[in-house]
Amino acid sequence: MQNITCFQTTGRIVMGPGSLSRLPDEIKRLGASRVFIVTDPGLVQAGVVDRLENVLRDAGIPFGRFDRVEPDPRYEIVNEALQRLKSEQWDLVIGIGGGSSIDIAKVVAVLALNDAPVTSYFGVDLIPKPGLKTILIPTTAGTGSEVTPIAILSDHHDKLKKGVVSPYLLPGCALLDPELTLGLPAHVTAATGMDALIHAIEAYTSKNATSFTDHLAVRAMELIHGNIRTACADGSNIDARGKMLEGSLLAGMAFANAGVTAVHAFAYPIGAEFHIPHGIANTIMLLPVMEFNLMGNLKKFGDIARIFGQNTEGVSERKAAQLSVEAVRELTEDLNVPRSLRDYGVREEHVPDLAEGVMKVTRLLVNNPRVLGLEDAKSIYRRVL
Repeated sequence: MQNITCFQTTGRIVMGPGSLSRLPDEIKRLGASRVFIVTDPGLVQAGVVDRLENVLRDAGIPFGRFDRVEPDPRYEIVNEALQRLKSEQWDLVIGIGGGSSIDIAKVVAVLALNDAPVTSYFGVDLIPKPGLKTILIPTTAGTGSEVTPIAILSDHHDKLKKGVVSPYLLPGCALLDPELTLGLPAHVTAATGMDALIHAIEAYTSKNATSFTDHLAVRAMELIHGNIRTACADGSNIDARGKMLEGSLLAGMAFANAGVTAVHAFAYPIGAEFHIPHGIANTIMLLPVMEFNLMGNLKKFGDIARIFGQNTEGVSERKAAQLSVEAVRELTEDLNVPRSLRDYGVREEHVPDLAEGVMKVTRLLVNNPRVLGLEDAKSIYRRVL
């Protein structure tokens, strides 16, 4: 008999080119009339936030804006945004941007109606009641945060990224318009796209994977691996952009329920201490972690090789699994993404503390297909110095 499983995701998803125009209808459907936008300075400068605000103006919907979200945001940013939200009495939060803006929006909306500080909610199912309604609008095909009950914030005091996990973080609506991703430069497309691909790989190989999450992860891998090169080579290709966004969404659904594994556990300490962008940190750690994990599930890594176009016919199960690593290596070479921690100032003397940080991320390590110890963590970091 199979174990009892539970699947949860965002209840309403509006998707397709031009779908930003549907935003006023979604706000009204959620019973809101005054909205608070959470975003970052880059999207303001790029004119993306203007497009959103023009839609709201045309519909006569009042709005305010907090646009100070930083990459890998410190949890203190939540307090800054929350102060603005409460002083101006908005009744719905819109998060627009990459994972950082969306995660801040999710947490701010919850804290608006819960009294404890954000640090009280690091962990799983610690938020006592729902917050304000949210609409989440990703502008990268990366984190999949619009369909996950998870928000990741940086704790610079502990030099770690920490998660808030609660079904109350799921939005009232996710709105995915690939037109909003057309302006992304190739290096951002590559980094965020690799993040989404890693979500799918890790969800598929997680100990908590189910047949349902496997279907989502496989389709996500097909879409992302099949379109990321095109999206990077020609950022104006709306078909590739749309498929990348769909792949990121499906990967988010998969890992929100199956969990990610050790790649993310390794990425958190280096991201928090050395400020390596999340997608890059994950990409650097992917190959050595995959090679370590192969023996934990040879069959599934062989499946990944086939999904990525490798010919596994007539080879051993072990060789087929190894071909998944070769396919990822080829992809990272084509995308020209960084592959060394040394480029970001990480040195041998940092390895012991970083490895200790990995071992603290037990929420993810329990999902890993192979048991990982402290000495393993040190060895894996050393392979990418």
